[in-house]
Amino acid sequence: MESVLPAAGFLYWVGAGTVAYLALRVSCSLFSALRVWVLDHEVGVGPKLGEWAVVTGSTDGIGKSYAEQLAKRGMKIVLISRSQDKLNQVSSEIREKFKVDTKTIAVDFTSEDIYDKIKTSLAGLQIGVLVNNVGMSYEYPEYFLDIPDLDNTIKKLININVLSVCKMTSLVLPGMVERSKGAILNISSASGQYPVPLLTIYSATKAFVDFFSQCLHEEYKSKGILVQCVLPFYVATKLAKIRKPTLDKPSSDTFVQAAVKTVGLQSRTNGYPIHSFLSTMISLIPSWMYFNMTMSLNKSTRARYLKKAKKN
Repeated sequence: MESVLPAAGFLYWVGAGTVAYLALRVSCSLFSALRVWVLDHEVGVGPKLGEWAVVTGSTDGIGKSYAEQLAKRGMKIVLISRSQDKLNQVSSEIREKFKVDTKTIAVDFTSEDIYDKIKTSLAGLQIGVLVNNVGMSYEYPEYFLDIPDLDNTIKKLININVLSVCKMTSLVLPGMVERSKGAILNISSASGQYPVPLLTIYSATKAFVDFFSQCLHEEYKSKGILVQCVLPFYVATKLAKIRKPTLDKPSSDTFVQAAVKTVGLQSRTNGYPIHSFLSTMISLIPSWMYFNMTMSLNKSTRARYLKKAKKN
C-alpha cells in the first residue's frame, strides 16, 4: 500500500502538469486570436512602405485577391503571371475599380531564365510590398515514385515554389533595405507547416518557404523589413480544385481580407481565424495519429481521382 501512494502522487502531478500545460497553450492561443482577429489595429501594408506592390501569380485566386487588397489601400500594382491576356484583364479591372496605376510582366516561373526580364521591368520602381504567391501542387495525391513525369515535376515544383521566392526576394529586398522599410509576404501552405505524405514534394517545398521566411524575418527585422509567412489550409481556388467556398474553405477574397490584417502582428500566420484554430488542434494531436489521418484522407482522394481518370 505504501509503495502505491508515491506512484499515485507522481501520476497526480503528471496529470496536473499536463492539464496546466494544455490550459496555458489554449490561453495563449485565445489571447493571440483576440489580439489579431478582434481588436482594431492599423494594417501593416500600404503606400507608406513604398508606392508599388509586386504580386506573383496574380491573375487568379489568392494572388489576385492580394493585388486587389493592396490596390484598395492605394498601392500601385505590378502583376506578374504567365498569361499576358489574363494579366491585361486583371490589370484593367484593378485600374478601373481602384484608380491606381498598374504594370504587367508576363513570365513562366517554371523557367529559370526569366529574372533578368523581371529585374529590368522593376527598375526604378519604389517597391514597398512583395507578395511571393505563385505556386504549384500535384494534380492529385500520389506516391513519390509513381508521380507522372517525375523528373519534370520535381523541376517545376522547385522552380515555382522555391526558386521564385528566393530570386524575387533578391531582386526587391535591396531597395527595401536602402529605404529601411518594406514588407515581404510569402504564401506557403499548411502543407508546409505539417508534413503531408502523398504530396511530398509540394509539402517539402512549402516547408522551405516557411523556414526561409522565418530566417529572413530574423535577419532583416532590425532594418525595418517585415517578412511574413502565410500558411493557409484549404482556400476555394483553382489550385486547390475547390469551387464552392465554405466556412472552413473560404474564398480567396475572404481569406486575404483576413490575412492582410495580420501583417505587422504575426510574422507567421495561418491567415484566417478558422485556419488558425485548425492549426492549434493539429498541434495537439500525436504525430502518429496525424499521419494516419492524413494518409487515409489522401489515399482516398487518390483512389477517387484514379477511378475517375480510368472511366474517362
